[in-house]
Amino acid sequence: MESRVRERRQAEGLSQQALAQAMGVSRQTINAIETGRYDPSLTLAVHLARHFGTTVEELFDVDA
Repeated sequence: MESRVRERRQAEGLSQQALAQAMGVSRQTINAIETGRYDPSLTLAVHLARHFGTTVEELFDVDA
């Protein structure tokens, strides 16, 4: 699954740590999502999408 979390996070000028704190997860979790080593739970994917004002489908490409 391809993630657009990194580009959205950087566009908002957020560090991985700041996003992790906002989501209630570790910085390592954000890093793993951004590098494709970890697929977030549905709950976390929804929270990330809401944070960035987009949809889960726009933030994550499951066909990649």
